[in-house]
Amino acid sequence: MEIIRAKHMGFCFGVSGAIETCYNVLKEPENSEKKIYILGMLVHNEYVVKKLEKEGFEIIEEEDILEKKDKLKDGDIVIIRAHGTSEKVYNILKKKNIKIYDATCIFVTQIRKTLIEMESKGYEILFVGDKEHPEVKGIISFGKNIRVFKNLEEITNAEIDRDKKYCLLTQTTLNKKILEKIKSFLENHYSNVKISDKVCGATQVRQQAVEELSKDVDILLVIGGKNSSNTKKLYDISKSINESTYLVQDESEVEKEWFRGCEKIGITAGASTPEEIVINIENKIRGIFNV
Repeated sequence: MEIIRAKHMGFCFGVSGAIETCYNVLKEPENSEKKIYILGMLVHNEYVVKKLEKEGFEIIEEEDILEKKDKLKDGDIVIIRAHGTSEKVYNILKKKNIKIYDATCIFVTQIRKTLIEMESKGYEILFVGDKEHPEVKGIISFGKNIRVFKNLEEITNAEIDRDKKYCLLTQTTLNKKILEKIKSFLENHYSNVKISDKVCGATQVRQQAVEELSKDVDILLVIGGKNSSNTKKLYDISKSINESTYLVQDESEVEKEWFRGCEKIGITAGASTPEEIVINIENKIRGIFNV
């Protein structure tokens, strides 16, 4: 039995940076007596969130802020999650007498800035992503009238006026191959659509790595949160190549029956999956094989 890790997997710098921000805030002597809140899930991984809660961080939801039901008091601290938040929530928080630390991923921030800039230049925004994902909700809230599409099919059926200027933006975790197909369609049919390719580099190399690995193993485990967009895309890529692909959050979800007749076992992990979970799963697999 051989366990093979994907060449690129696990924490990306955006997630690492968000977690580091939290611990840096906690270490500051001036913050020792202050309430420290994180806006929503810092990253889409339950293990990470629970660990932060044990350290004393409290979760505050966007809905509570918008509905004025939050518990925020003067002097409290709020850390903006890695996915960012909406313009309205930002504005409400800025009016409060609190300290804000923004842990939004730089790629999310760049897309948000591009959206604002292109709209100011008269471009209409076409956005590809999951409209229910907090990253997408946050980004598009800074625009005026943005159309969101989930895939190539929706783009091909869209009404695009050849007399207007458009800019295409995407969710940071969009599958790179899907983006290439969308780019090809738009470039071949519309000269008035400017395409801004800002898919996260870490996302891209992780997707390429799992595609390569899934071809060479008997079974592949994708480790990460069930509500993690980038983890789900890693799973979809692997599953399309290797039917024996499983998405698990931790070692408790690993089933012995999956490994019957398997020699090469592949592992990858989402961008918000901590190393200790990966190690726990590898140890469980070794226990199954008694090695």
